[in-house]
Amino acid sequence: MTAAPQGPGFSTSVEALRLREWLLGPGQATLVMDQFSADDFHLVVDDRADVHVNSKDGSFYLGWFPSGRPGTDGLGWKIAVTGTAKVRGYQISFDTETPADVVAAAVARVLETSQQL
Repeated sequence: MTAAPQGPGFSTSVEALRLREWLLGPGQATLVMDQFSADDFHLVVDDRADVHVNSKDGSFYLGWFPSGRPGTDGLGWKIAVTGTAKVRGYQISFDTETPADVVAAAVARVLETSQQL
């Protein structure tokens, strides 16, 4: 039997090796949707019960597809921020089983980075 490595960067603690329990399953989408006000965002629920949120200036989009976005393999959430003439925008996607807590944290951070012009 070989001794475990010692020194900086190596943890011999049994605690570090224990299994963790992770938050799984989609959870409550209201954690995400409650972050949007009617003053700043448009909300549309379509005929498939998919939810679309747009900023009034059109630079932010969130789509929630509880049964998966048509034409994709399990896409549940789509966040898109429009870029400018000089800087590209970006998109973030999560599948249908991503916990709403995780999506809510991502949405909150995106919203925090916005600045009113």
